[in-house]
Amino acid sequence: RLSISCLLPASWHFSISPVGCPRVLNSTLRQVLVLGVVAAAVSLLYYSLVVIRSKYGRAHRDRRFHRYLARVTDTEATDTNNPNLNYGIVVDCGSSGSRIFVYCWPRHNGNPHDLLDIKQMRDKNRKPVVMKIKPGISEFASSPEKVSDYISPLLSFAAEHVPRAKHKETPLYILCTAGMRILPESQQKAILEDLLTDIPVHFDFLFSDSHAEVISGKQEGVYAWIGINFVLGRFEHTDDEEEAVVEVQVPGSDKQEAIFRKRTVGILDMGGVSTQIAYEVPKSVSFASSQQEEVAKNLLAEFNLGCDAHQTEHVYRVYVATFLGFGGNAARQRYEESLFTSTVLKNRLLGKQTGMTSDSPYLDPCLPLDAEEEIQQNGQLLFLRGTGDFQLCRELLQPFMNKTNETQTSLNGVYQPAVHFHNSEFYGFSEFYYCTEDVLRMGGDYNAAKFTKAAKDYCATKWSVLRERFDRGLYASHADLHRLKYQCFKSAWMYEVFHSGFSFPVTYNNLKTALQVYDKEVQWTLGAILYRTRFLPLR
Repeated sequence: RLSISCLLPASWHFSISPVGCPRVLNSTLRQVLVLGVVAAAVSLLYYSLVVIRSKYGRAHRDRRFHRYLARVTDTEATDTNNPNLNYGIVVDCGSSGSRIFVYCWPRHNGNPHDLLDIKQMRDKNRKPVVMKIKPGISEFASSPEKVSDYISPLLSFAAEHVPRAKHKETPLYILCTAGMRILPESQQKAILEDLLTDIPVHFDFLFSDSHAEVISGKQEGVYAWIGINFVLGRFEHTDDEEEAVVEVQVPGSDKQEAIFRKRTVGILDMGGVSTQIAYEVPKSVSFASSQQEEVAKNLLAEFNLGCDAHQTEHVYRVYVATFLGFGGNAARQRYEESLFTSTVLKNRLLGKQTGMTSDSPYLDPCLPLDAEEEIQQNGQLLFLRGTGDFQLCRELLQPFMNKTNETQTSLNGVYQPAVHFHNSEFYGFSEFYYCTEDVLRMGGDYNAAKFTKAAKDYCATKWSVLRERFDRGLYASHADLHRLKYQCFKSAWMYEVFHSGFSFPVTYNNLKTALQVYDKEVQWTLGAILYRTRFLPLR
């Protein structure tokens, strides 16, 4: 008689006896039964261990995922009666208006491996504590004495939400971006001085001279990169074997051995006017020339996000570059200006009238088939008609990348450190998302071959058919006729910028195009408050 019992995951017991079998078969049957039962027991034990590991491993990952998710989706009202909560305020002074964001976080847990757990404050109605006013602060360039009055409603709004007893320890940062950057330095200084002089008179927030400044495009890009990676949990240490890691040579500590930590994500953001790229450079970089090295200093940022300046595990080296004129709308304008100039010149040299009347239009491969367009320059009209040739459109756009023969360069010949394509991940925002999702309905994981096919098919579709589909509501709700008409051009432009400009191979499969992260828009102000309050735990 053979008895088997197993205690995982429950308790089973059974017995097998060969009584009743012919004796001639007993010896063989015993062997078969013993082998079969042992195999079954081993399989059962293996299955139990796999299930348990999978269950608890999945539970661990789920807890971590929900912790990340809470940073942007936590909709509970902030408990202002909690004395352990700290607060921080950031005013984003943009070109068209100013917005104030109030953040909060519990006391730091004392573990130098962990960053502050910062979240956006929510009012009693569970709405984010955010307020926007117009116009942009740069409108007060000629009357800087009015700036404090202009910004006062925002600060009063924040003062109503932050507990009165916390005002004196709540840092206030007023950070100005694009609109202020184009002002003369004297006007910038006058505006900032008015803020620094008047705000402390009316408000008790922690507000020093370094808390009001005009930040560069590089700083804004770094803050955006920090915000996205913080929300995705990429700054947290992990022992999970399934998490992607990268080997990092910590900046400023060349003598130390390389460390392994969680892989961060890079950012691609194409707006209407400019395109920006930001990503971590894990290894020390080399330069093709001394001139390139000098340029690189303005494009590489090294910073410590940890709460201890002597700890290097949260030191990051990030490349940030912004390219004016490479946004979707600006690119189309550059293309049309070039097209107009070259057509007029050819007409003059060859004695033709191409594009001068609607009966003999210029055939534009970057417009959908049979779509018509008029462009004007110096009072003269040029008539266009689309041929919807995606491949030809791409070829015409390649010279606009302004690439050079120098190694390690991208758009406009600007220095770009090598991207480790086999071990990297990027998120594409704004036009990268609109191009893939609004009309083509393929936002998310980017696949160059599928995108190319979809773009080719779209460009080659007659404009009348596209209009009919639009009228039937087959495209994204916010897609308009402008999007329909320029989708062919912008698809080709996005493709060329990504693959030709930034040199990502067509086989690269780790780009995600997105409008938001976890259904929430992540502002660069989140990265700013995290970076600027990182040493507060020590104080």
